[in-house]
Amino acid sequence: MSNMTLKEKLRADRDDAMRSGDAQRRDILRMVIAAIKQTEVDSRQELDDAGVQDVLRKQIKQRQESIADFTKAGRPQDVERESAEIVVIQSYLPQMMSREEIERLVRTVVEELGVTDAKGTGQVMARLMPQVKGKADGRLVNEVVRDLLQ
Repeated sequence: MSNMTLKEKLRADRDDAMRSGDAQRRDILRMVIAAIKQTEVDSRQELDDAGVQDVLRKQIKQRQESIADFTKAGRPQDVERESAEIVVIQSYLPQMMSREEIERLVRTVVEELGVTDAKGTGQVMARLMPQVKGKADGRLVNEVVRDLLQ
């Protein structure tokens, strides 16, 4: 099972959802798989797991933007639907790092680089981002770095 690509897992789970009659999960996975296929067609290349994860993150971001719009427009059912879709999509992404985990990593990098003030923020971010790509929200990482360097 573990040697399955992320794309294969998405398809297998979609098929399971179809068989079990879980229409909501089936529809969400269909949308995601279609988005992956579209990205592959546009870029004219097969996506690896990292590429698929990028598509999944974009899908989540789109839904977060929709939620903001639906919240303003007072459409709770739509907010609920989009939130449920995010939960399903997120389950295919690596577990995101907690603020505490990010802080520990930032402290280590700050020590390694010998950075003492906010002037070193760019340096710290440059070292950190490759380590946390796909595992931490960039805005949160930036916030933690700023907080620790003040």
